[in-house]
Amino acid sequence: MHDIKWRGFLTLAFCVSLLFVAHVAAANRAEIGAKEGPRKLNRLEANLAADDVTVSGIVTDESGEGIPGVTVFIAGTGTGTVTDIDGSYSISVPEGSELTFSYVGFISQTIAVGNQSEINVTLLMDTASLEEVVVIGYGTARKRDLTGAVSSVTATRLENENPNSVQDVLRGNIAGLNVGLNTDAKGGGSLEVRGRTSLNAGSSPLIVLDGAIYYGQLADINPNDIESIDVLKDASSAAVFGAKAANGVVLVNTKKGALGKPQVKINTNWGVASMAKNEPVYGPQGFLSWREDVMESINAGGFEPYRFSNPNTLPADISLETWLNYDGSEGDPETVWLQRLNMQPLEIANYKAGESTNWYNMMFQNGLRQDHTVSLSGRSEDFQYYWSMGYLDNEGLVVGDKFTTVRSRFNIEGNVNDWLTVGMNTQFADRDESQIPVNWGDMVNLSPWGEPFLEDGVSLRFRPNEEVSGGRHPYYTPNFTDRLQKETTINSTLYAAIELPFGIKFRTNFTPRYEFYERYNHEMAAHQDFENMGGRASRQQRKVYFWQVDNILSWNKNFNNIHNFDVTLLANAEKFQSWDNTMQNVGFEPHDRLGYHNIGAGINPIISSNDQQHTADALMGRLIYTLSDKYITTVSVRRDGYSAFGQSNPRATFTSAAFGWVFTDEDFVNIPWLDYGKLRASWGVNGNRDIGRYAALSDLQTGKYFYQRPSGELYFVSQLYVNTMQNENLRWEKTTSTNLGLDFSLFNSILDGTIEVYDMSTTDLLVERSLPDILGFNFVYDNLGEVRNRGVEVSLNSLLLNRSNLTWRTSLNFQMNRNRIVSLYGDLDEDGNELDDIGNRWFIDRAIDAVWDYRTDGIWQTPEADEASDYGVKPGDFKIEDVNNDGLYTNADRQFLGFSEPRSRWSLRNEFNIWKNFDVSFMMYAYLGHIGTFNQRKNRQGFLDRSNSYILPYWTEENPSNEWARLYSSEGGAGGFNVYQSRSFVRLENISMAYTVPQTILERAKIQNLRLYMNVRNVGFYAPEMNFWDPESGGPTPRIFTLGLDLTL
Repeated sequence: MHDIKWRGFLTLAFCVSLLFVAHVAAANRAEIGAKEGPRKLNRLEANLAADDVTVSGIVTDESGEGIPGVTVFIAGTGTGTVTDIDGSYSISVPEGSELTFSYVGFISQTIAVGNQSEINVTLLMDTASLEEVVVIGYGTARKRDLTGAVSSVTATRLENENPNSVQDVLRGNIAGLNVGLNTDAKGGGSLEVRGRTSLNAGSSPLIVLDGAIYYGQLADINPNDIESIDVLKDASSAAVFGAKAANGVVLVNTKKGALGKPQVKINTNWGVASMAKNEPVYGPQGFLSWREDVMESINAGGFEPYRFSNPNTLPADISLETWLNYDGSEGDPETVWLQRLNMQPLEIANYKAGESTNWYNMMFQNGLRQDHTVSLSGRSEDFQYYWSMGYLDNEGLVVGDKFTTVRSRFNIEGNVNDWLTVGMNTQFADRDESQIPVNWGDMVNLSPWGEPFLEDGVSLRFRPNEEVSGGRHPYYTPNFTDRLQKETTINSTLYAAIELPFGIKFRTNFTPRYEFYERYNHEMAAHQDFENMGGRASRQQRKVYFWQVDNILSWNKNFNNIHNFDVTLLANAEKFQSWDNTMQNVGFEPHDRLGYHNIGAGINPIISSNDQQHTADALMGRLIYTLSDKYITTVSVRRDGYSAFGQSNPRATFTSAAFGWVFTDEDFVNIPWLDYGKLRASWGVNGNRDIGRYAALSDLQTGKYFYQRPSGELYFVSQLYVNTMQNENLRWEKTTSTNLGLDFSLFNSILDGTIEVYDMSTTDLLVERSLPDILGFNFVYDNLGEVRNRGVEVSLNSLLLNRSNLTWRTSLNFQMNRNRIVSLYGDLDEDGNELDDIGNRWFIDRAIDAVWDYRTDGIWQTPEADEASDYGVKPGDFKIEDVNNDGLYTNADRQFLGFSEPRSRWSLRNEFNIWKNFDVSFMMYAYLGHIGTFNQRKNRQGFLDRSNSYILPYWTEENPSNEWARLYSSEGGAGGFNVYQSRSFVRLENISMAYTVPQTILERAKIQNLRLYMNVRNVGFYAPEMNFWDPESGGPTPRIFTLGLDLTL
């Protein structure tokens, strides 16, 4: 067993050491203060000898409703409490103290206690959350001061939904952010901001974790640790990240310690993943009827009546003797019938014994899931901390699909003195993906009358159909493979912030990242594929060390409450290094039982290594100038360098500018129903460097081959050769973006929202340019072409009801994106028009995702047999449009049929609070206007006479169809054509319910909060034209039921 516990011990020691350093720093501060002489005691210390008084009261909003969860603390200390479900509180304080009342979305208040024993407070709501602080990259800004397209989501808002990943937090909550759907146990999914802007380079946004660029997996981030996520969508807001930000930026901000006494939080839940939509294959009897139709379709027009029918169901006018004489058969009629259906002796024997196998049920399971997180947090005047430990263990729908991870986070920050603050944000994750899922797709290749086991009833049969080329047992490879696949990561940011004279602040971040990857694999000699080679084993170990340094100088100064300057300067450097070692061997003698544990026992060892590195640096400057708190201007410039680009273009400059106008602050704007309005306009240039570390360089490859001397002696010759051509002029893709936005709040903040319109142009596309064979290379990376991207986004938030026992909030997001290829390689035809790239399906003035293929026009019917034969097909086969009527299917007959990406998307969230203790919410989203392949309608997958099939319609003469082809249909001269179908759908993604136990019940147990919740994810979908599996994933998708609780002590 391979254990990496030492890494965990090192991490723990590292974190404890830093905690000790922080405490020493705080102690040194106190010691320095003592050396400097007597200091003035704070208000709490001055009253330690005074009698404490108990203060109680109710905190309400402007409508008089109590606000639960308001933080009430003694000013200048970390001592405090929170209000209960009715807004009530009680706290013991020294006489003469001050109490501060704070709650997200409301203006904080500080009130002197004096000799009062009851203090009732009314908190005023921040209008349109304008004072809300948003992370914007290397700093923060008020939401009011934003000039770019920035969207935010607070993770605590979604806590009832039990998000399992960062993607679950984001899905459907940010207009313009597309979140993919992964259906395995690991979950997650891809991220894409405002559609595709590149042909070859990556399209994933940059991830920034607690202010530092993050290159790890999102699965390593525990959603329970997330405080908020901000998404920078336009070039102006993302330009501070320069060459990494063409695809947008996602900023993940984790939790810190909160004022008040230390809090212990426990979040624990259990769940089950079940099949959301079944697509079963034929069972024993249905399989036989289907196989009869298969054989009739394969032999269409060339077989005797009822040749493939069960002899026990022959019509009266066909005798059994006549039926047997069709092919001169003798013996048992039932055996003859089964043989005519191409069934093997093993299948026939099981049929007669009445023994069948349900392969569908063997492929899938109800996957059990558990997710547990415990955290400890607190904050005093000079020190704050947050620690968490989480364990996640998920099983997927497919047998053998399992994902396990241990995740821990440690955030600390201490004020060493009045001008120095130090801190650390550290994340540890240990992932285990060792188990091998069965190949569920093999179930359609297996007969229900096949035999899963050998004669001993235990050993797995390699081919259950007893067919040499038939399907394999889905459990066979996992059963004879021993795999260990683990990855341990440590990601940390160490920082120091210094207060300099004149309001200048300096912060330095050092962010190291370590990755340790192990993949050991042993394919046993007992496996038929590896029997002759005596087994095969491999060991791969990979270590990654990445570091980056950010030195940030900032200055924020206000003059006379009219002019406000916010200046940020950055110097950045980074280096990535990886070391990858692989050992392989075969032919383990006398036995391969030890597998990869003793890999040297094989007879043909192969050792390989692959080391990589890159370096980068950057300088950045940004100015945010605000005039009279209503005119906001932002300008930035960044200079990037990256080792992966050509020697002639190692650096690039990215600039941006933006302007915002809060027009509702103008005297001439007096619209009663308009509370707030701001217009924004931005322009900027970002880059994309995601092409690989050595794309600009010549790639050296090695090889070995045998050489025979004249004497007949054989020996190895090693070679070293250039595999790719260099391009010293290779440079960044550049995306120029223009964005117009409107932020508004209406009807006393009942409705607020944002409307965005954008236009992006990506030039110098990174593509593989084909080369003539005479040069000796297939391609070279080059900068060619342009892609244009335009779109609209709308976000609306509304408080529809706000009554004493019922509140109803709703959010609606809508987005529409269009892209087109403006140019490619610059090659022209004889008419001077730029040529398309037919091989990659890229066409000038067409969308990147345009579908160009043959158009189907229904199914050939029996009366059309003669016309169908002209195209080499029969009734029951698909009818393909012959555009030029030449009787042939060529590229001239292909047409633009639609788009593979949704043309529009929307999401709708509704949240209800009932009687203050009950919370109910649901979220749904829709992808509309796109198409996808649905070749199951051709009914010709695999070898139908030797396999099974999903239960789907098919054409017969007795039951003709114009949408489904006959079994084993022919493609004629249009070989390889695809059938397309709309994949538009609406999905009810989540239903959540939670109950918060009243404080009166919890007081005796000293429990601060207890919340019980349940939710269902992927409740169902409606897809009017796609009735096979899931229209989004294209395969089986889990419906996840979860029960859990949140406990705060």
